[in-house]
Amino acid sequence: MLEKIKNEWVEWTRLTSTTALYDRSLVWLFLSLLVLGFVMVTSASIPVSTRLNDDPFYFALRDGGYVIASIIACAFFVQIKIETWEKYNVYLLAISIFFLILVLGVGREINGAKRWIPLGIMNFQPAELAKLAIICYFSSFYVRKFDEIRQQNWGFLRPAMVLAIFGVLLLSQPDLGSTFVLVVLTFSMLFIMGAKIRQFVFLMIVAVMLFMGLIVTSDYRMKRMTSFMDPFADAYGDGFQLSNSQMAFGQGEFWGQGLGNSVQKLEYLPEAHTDFVMAVIGEEFGFVGIIAVIILLILLTVRALKISRESLLIDERFKGFCAFGIAIWIFLQGFVNLGVASGFLPTKGLTFPLVSYGGSSLVIMSMAIAILLRIDHENRLMRIGHAHLKENE
Repeated sequence: MLEKIKNEWVEWTRLTSTTALYDRSLVWLFLSLLVLGFVMVTSASIPVSTRLNDDPFYFALRDGGYVIASIIACAFFVQIKIETWEKYNVYLLAISIFFLILVLGVGREINGAKRWIPLGIMNFQPAELAKLAIICYFSSFYVRKFDEIRQQNWGFLRPAMVLAIFGVLLLSQPDLGSTFVLVVLTFSMLFIMGAKIRQFVFLMIVAVMLFMGLIVTSDYRMKRMTSFMDPFADAYGDGFQLSNSQMAFGQGEFWGQGLGNSVQKLEYLPEAHTDFVMAVIGEEFGFVGIIAVIILLILLTVRALKISRESLLIDERFKGFCAFGIAIWIFLQGFVNLGVASGFLPTKGLTFPLVSYGGSSLVIMSMAIAILLRIDHENRLMRIGHAHLKENE
């Protein structure tokens, strides 16, 4: 029995079947998280929708539109060849920089941050596109400069300069959470391509010093840090979000209160349908529900890492680096969102991948899933071609 389970796990994580032309497991995980997100956004947003728009399903209908748009975007971008992403990665990087500059001038300010460009039916968040652009650009750069970065001590300076440009633009919004994600993405992709340890140490020291400086020199960031340490010390002030979020998890206990029975979403927990949707899941579905979502997130990450591994095994470096970057992005953003909601990390404005409310986040993440599906599809075609060549021989 154990041997059978082990063999099935190895086959699921390591071997690519040539009987299908796409990763069915990845598609089902993608759709499962989208459906879960739609259900939970509907449940969490009813009170705030009623208060703001006199329509209990205002945010639910918008999220339904975003889900449909995400599926359409995934179906469209999965048809684009990976060589096209590699060829035009610089243009994607330039477009993302343009939007990051544009949002500072014409962006819509919400809760003291200019992160969204109003487009009528939705607000576009350039930071989400920036994450995908960074992954594509660094994947291409590491392929072209592979030996240089591995052999020269200062070969990482160009990626560091690009990261610095994005960091300055994101911190001008301000958006420390997205900056943190980009820094970790850069570190992770340098790691997989075999950069020297002294480069990691140098970048880590610089990054830690910068983040500490940003926290110390900003009153609201310092308040977030101190309230994170003990949210109940000022439960009606700086610790209001975290204290209510932790109470939601506590009230959920093991099995939860049931779908729709959350108390904290009744205007007690701010941003219940966006940044703190995991707290509502914890209250309505309990510990079991949170574990189920974590399993879905881990399985999605494992599938992405599997695609990355297979790409590198057949010497497709751009595909491998790109899939690895997307895997780290998905897991990191989910980990930070859940960590913030549970009180494990300081408050950051990051959504849970494919679950939280937000058009930009859903559509851009769906584009990333489409890239993974396309990489896997091309790898399968290559493996089938090699198999036919061996048969002919």
